[in-house]
Amino acid sequence: MKIRLLVAAVLSLGIATSVPVLAEATSKGSPRAVAKQEVLLARVTPEYWRVTFHNPPFNIFGPESIGQLNEAITAIERDPKVKVVVFDSDVPNFFLTHYDFVPPLTDTTSLPNGPTGLPPLPDMLVRLSKAPVVSIASIRGRATGVGSELALASDMRFASREKALLSQWEIGAALVPGGGPMARLPSLMGRGRALEVLLTGNDIDAELAERYGYVNRALPDAELDRFVDAMARRIARFDKQAIRDIKHLVDVVSLPSDEQIGAGWEGFISSVQRPQAQQRIKQLMERGLQKNADVEKRLADYTGTLGDSAK
Repeated sequence: MKIRLLVAAVLSLGIATSVPVLAEATSKGSPRAVAKQEVLLARVTPEYWRVTFHNPPFNIFGPESIGQLNEAITAIERDPKVKVVVFDSDVPNFFLTHYDFVPPLTDTTSLPNGPTGLPPLPDMLVRLSKAPVVSIASIRGRATGVGSELALASDMRFASREKALLSQWEIGAALVPGGGPMARLPSLMGRGRALEVLLTGNDIDAELAERYGYVNRALPDAELDRFVDAMARRIARFDKQAIRDIKHLVDVVSLPSDEQIGAGWEGFISSVQRPQAQQRIKQLMERGLQKNADVEKRLADYTGTLGDSAK
C-alpha cells in the first residue's frame, strides 16, 4: 500500500460524518452492513444502556465505526428515559484502539461535519461529554488513541487492574492526537503528567492511571463488571432532571471548550501531512500494524524503535 493512501485514510476523518448503520438502522438487506456491525447498543433497562465495541480482532476504529458510534450517541442524546450508559468491549485484550489506516478516502469524504460544526470524531466526543446522560467507560484491554480519547470524553472511567492499558500513542508516529487529549488530560492529572503521557506514547497500566487521575479507579478484573453495573443501576434510579442539572454545572467548570478540542484536531490534520508521519506510519504497517497481534498489543514498544528517515 502506498503511504499516500494511508495518509488519505487518516485525513478522511477530517471531513467525514456519520451515517445510521446500527443494527436497527442498516440499509435494506445489506449483508455488508450487518457483517460489519461494530458498535452494539443494548438497553439493559429503559434508564440504563450499554454500548459495546465489537470489531475483532483489535477493535480498530474506522469509517464504519464513525457512523455506528454516532447513531449510539444520537440515541443517547434524544431518548427521554436513559440516564446512564456504559461503554465496554467484548473483544479480548482490546477496549478500543487507533484509527484504521486501510480504507480509501472515498469511504468517508462525502458527508459533512457533525452538529457541533466539528469533524465527526471530535464532534461525537464533545457531544458525549455534554449529553444529559452519565457516561461510564469500563476499560478492559487496550484503550489507545481513539479508545483513550473516548474514555476521556466519558464522565467516569474504571479500569481492570490486570488487563487495562491506556495510551496516546501518536507521538511515536509523528502525529498530534486528534480527539482532544491535550485539552482534557491537564485538568485531570496536571500539566507535567499530561505531557508525560502525550510526549512518551508509553502504555499506562491501570494502577498508574488511577494514581495519575487518568481513570477514577483501578479494580481487580473479577470485580470490574459487578462494580460498574452496580454504579450504573444506582445512578439509573435517580431523577433525570437532577442528573442533567448537576452534570451541566460540573461541565461548566471542567470541560474544555469546543474551540480547544477543534484546535487539537487541526493539529492532527497538519501533522498527518508531514513526511515524517507518512514515513513512520509506513514503517508500522510494514511491521504488521493492524495485522500482527504482537504489534497491536505492544504498540509503544514498536513505535519506540522506528527510525526517522524522512527529514
